[in-house]
Amino acid sequence: MLNFNIRGENIEVTPAIREYVEGKVEKVGRYFNEEIQATANVNLKVYNDKQTKVEVTIPMKNLTLRAEERHTDMYAAIDLIVDKLERQIRKYKTKVNRKSREREGVGAYFAAIDPPDAPVSLSEEDEYNIVRTKQFDLKPMDQEEAVLQMNMLGHSFFIFTDADSNGTHIVYKRKDGKYGLIETN
Repeated sequence: MLNFNIRGENIEVTPAIREYVEGKVEKVGRYFNEEIQATANVNLKVYNDKQTKVEVTIPMKNLTLRAEERHTDMYAAIDLIVDKLERQIRKYKTKVNRKSREREGVGAYFAAIDPPDAPVSLSEEDEYNIVRTKQFDLKPMDQEEAVLQMNMLGHSFFIFTDADSNGTHIVYKRKDGKYGLIETN
């Protein structure tokens, strides 16, 4: 059974919104064999430009489902989130079942048959095949130079050695157009 923790930022979570979210997100339960005990954390946020951001995270024992969507219509965003979660579940289910049908773990959660509207399996294109390998030296630089290099190359991330700490760091472009930094230990 899914429990729900629904929060709203700049929006009141009305009973109608709560009912819609719970009704839609509970649909993912049909993919599981046994009664799951998990909490679906749902964050609804409305921005000044009337865009709505919906985030759903469902942590379970061997798997965490997470999806987010921005849309001008909150209900449409919720529908799109459920589609994303269902695709994630089918993808994990197919991979786990392919690797080991006997082993306990994530595969034990999933129902033996797919719902009628679910695809039978993933195509080969969905595999995680590495098609190219690159090797390069990490140049010492600061964060600002790394962002400039990333933008000049037209990439969404850039790996570099931090000139001050000598650590390997990653800068990346976020969906909101801002930048993020990942520092390794």
